[in-house]
Amino acid sequence: MHTCFSSITEILERNAKSWPEDVALVEINPQELEARHTTWREYSLIESSPVEAFRSEISWRQFEEKANRFANFLLSRSFKRGDKIAILLMNCLEWLPIYFGILKAGCMAVPLNFRYTADEIKYCLELADADALVFGPEFTGRVEQIADLVPRLKMRLYVGGDCPSFAESYSSLVSYASSIAPKVPMTPDDDAAIYFSSGTTGFPKAIVLTHRSLLHSSAVEQKHHSQVKEDTFLCIPPLYHTGAKMHWFGSFLVGGKAVLLKGVKPEWILRAVSEEKCSIVWLLVPWAQDLLDAIDRGEVKLDEFDLSRWRLMHIGAQPVPPALIKRWKTLFPHHDYDTNYGLSESTGPGAVHLGVENVDHVGAIGVAGFGWETKIVGPDGVTPVAPGSVGELAVKGPGVMKEYYKNPEATAEILKEGGWLLTGDMAEERDGFIYLVDRAKDVIISGGENLYPVQIEDFLRANPSVKDVAVIGLPDERLGEIAAAIISVKEGMALSESDVNAFCLGLPRYKRPRKIIFADVPRNPTGKIEKPLLRKRYGGDGLVAMQNGIPS
Repeated sequence: MHTCFSSITEILERNAKSWPEDVALVEINPQELEARHTTWREYSLIESSPVEAFRSEISWRQFEEKANRFANFLLSRSFKRGDKIAILLMNCLEWLPIYFGILKAGCMAVPLNFRYTADEIKYCLELADADALVFGPEFTGRVEQIADLVPRLKMRLYVGGDCPSFAESYSSLVSYASSIAPKVPMTPDDDAAIYFSSGTTGFPKAIVLTHRSLLHSSAVEQKHHSQVKEDTFLCIPPLYHTGAKMHWFGSFLVGGKAVLLKGVKPEWILRAVSEEKCSIVWLLVPWAQDLLDAIDRGEVKLDEFDLSRWRLMHIGAQPVPPALIKRWKTLFPHHDYDTNYGLSESTGPGAVHLGVENVDHVGAIGVAGFGWETKIVGPDGVTPVAPGSVGELAVKGPGVMKEYYKNPEATAEILKEGGWLLTGDMAEERDGFIYLVDRAKDVIISGGENLYPVQIEDFLRANPSVKDVAVIGLPDERLGEIAAAIISVKEGMALSESDVNAFCLGLPRYKRPRKIIFADVPRNPTGKIEKPLLRKRYGGDGLVAMQNGIPS
């Protein structure tokens, strides 16, 4: 279906022509209600809402016009093909029109993580050779700190009210630009965007993706989840990340509505599904766990919501505990379920996926996705391992990145002969399905034995008192490393170190955690456990003093 398009922007143009007045995007901000001490239920009973900021929407025609205006504005400012325009915004209705406007001008979009510090923003702007920055009010302080420290920036454009003195106002300038599509020819091989890696081994790397990659990701998502025009996609994760955007691409490809929900509370998720008639919801593991826990505690009651349209719940970005999906299917037996695997270097999710027909294999990340190939290789990064052996997962397909920008050495380390991309994930194949063992860099070598934290985490999550868990390696003079489990306990539940040790008798002795730490488990906005932060916090001299298993 995607082969008739030369660029990802042509899908937007098709949608605007085919369904100009249909709703394309909805933004819901429940925090606006809380700030005014109004509940969502009270709001929904008011015919004429006094809180306009709570819900807003745009049609496909408006989406296209906004993107065209921004593209024409950029061209009027002499931005040209290949120039890099950075985006530092929270999820909002302007995010995607700005993204597509950049691409329509022939420029490259450079989405930035909203958690970046001022120094990290500066680093990424410089790494990507950004020529302009579009930012929102949440980032004014951080941007002001580095405003004069990135000489290459020709423009700082502010999206919001009360424009700071060191920037220009987006609304004041862009609204006067033409809404007619600019005539900038594009091909599938043109550079489209730079995304940043998670930076788990240090500073982030800049990942160059082409229009072909973006087009393929939209086809992959639609092929895997069978989106049709009538589907409504609930988007909660940040749009700067490939996961959220590329899952939305499946709905985008068929002209379906998407709802941007600014918040992750269980009630907000269920009310958004109920009131917007959402049929597809992509969740991260913590959000799914919180929702199930809220139902178990009686904080939300399913009979208060109309969930009849909800047909698919899928999860990605991190290993999924089988026990979680078993609980989910008990409460939502009619839901299709899928798990999706990918990385920003593979244009987001879908390089591997479980498939809705394979729910009996939960625990596996699945099989090669639509248009993708997979293999598990040994230390040389090329030669396949023996069947059933653990090795590094490699993938090949149209979604593989072009390169790490300005980093040929790092590119050569991950891109191998024949177009294969090394993922950095250790995996094994069993019964035709790929099982993720762990990140190569997270493997713990204890007394000569390889310990895979994900396996230990999955075991511990089966404990009914465990809300979340992360297993990391800590230095040990005798064994080299030992496994330490950082455990977050469910609200209202009790768990002691001796309880955990007794539970772990079900593990082989060498896999049992040697240290138990009760604390919150930090996750980044895409749901991945921040293990470098945990290693820094608890490793070596930074190890927190413990008393009865609880940090003092």
